[in-house]
Amino acid sequence: MHTTKRWNVDILLSEETEGDRSRTMAEVGLDAEDGTSLRGHGMAQKNPIDSDVPEIGDELAVSRALSDLARQLRLAASEDISDNTSTPWLP
Repeated sequence: MHTTKRWNVDILLSEETEGDRSRTMAEVGLDAEDGTSLRGHGMAQKNPIDSDVPEIGDELAVSRALSDLARQLRLAASEDISDNTSTPWLP
């Protein structure tokens, strides 16, 4: 038997700039067909002496948000394993 599932991940980026400082925030949302919904968050801040390259802030913020989402998925898997086997699993 072959089963295909679809999990969609949305990425939302926002940037705040004040003077020579800027901060990029990312939120990644996972919505699975089974109703699972998780949100990961990440942030990047430009050092005032750095060149203005917004793509770098986007990349860092999104990678941090995805890392946060991955941590949450491992925690959910750990809880499911423990619930289904009565054996704790540490992520």
